[in-house]
Amino acid sequence: MDSKNRAASVSNEVLNVIKERRSIRTYKADAIPEEILNAVLEAGTFAPTGGGKQSPIIIAITSPQYRKEIAELNAEVMGSENDPYYGAPVVVLVLADGNANTFIEDGSCVLENMMLAAASLGLGSVWVHREREIFDNVKGKMLLKEWGLSESLRGVGAIALGYPDLLDLKAAKRKENYIIHI
Repeated sequence: MDSKNRAASVSNEVLNVIKERRSIRTYKADAIPEEILNAVLEAGTFAPTGGGKQSPIIIAITSPQYRKEIAELNAEVMGSENDPYYGAPVVVLVLADGNANTFIEDGSCVLENMMLAAASLGLGSVWVHREREIFDNVKGKMLLKEWGLSESLRGVGAIALGYPDLLDLKAAKRKENYIIHI
C-alpha cells in the first residue's frame, strides 16, 4: 500500500472532526450552555504560540449590547449593513499582543482550535475577518479601554458560534496536487 492510500485509511476521532467541520453561516437562536462554551474557549488556550508566550486573548461576547456593537463595527469596515456574524448567538474575538512577532500566527492557531472543539461538541462556527481593522481604529480602541484591555492588542479574527440551522453539509472536493511529497 503506498503512502497516499495508507493516509486515506488512517482514521480517528480528531481526524474525523477535522474532515467534517464546515463553515456555518446560518444559526439557531438557541443559547450555548455555559459548560459547552467554556470547553470551546478553553480549547483555544491550548493552541501553540510562538515561544510559548501565549500572546492572544479570547473575548467571548454573549451580551446582546456588545454583540450588536461589534457586528455594527465589523459591518462598517465591510461597507455593509448585514450581520457579519450570521446571527450566531456568540461572537468570539481573538486579539493578541501586537508587539509579539507571531501574534497573527498565535491567534490563528487559537481560532482553529476553537473551531475544531466547537465542531466536536455539535456547534457550528465560521471564521470572520476585519477584527484587525476594528481594533486598529478609534472605536475599537475605545472598546478595549471600556473592557479594561491594553490598546496594544491587535485583532486577529473572530468566530461566529452557535448551533447550526443547516445539517448535512458536504465538503468541497479537495484540489488536485494539494499535497506534494518531496
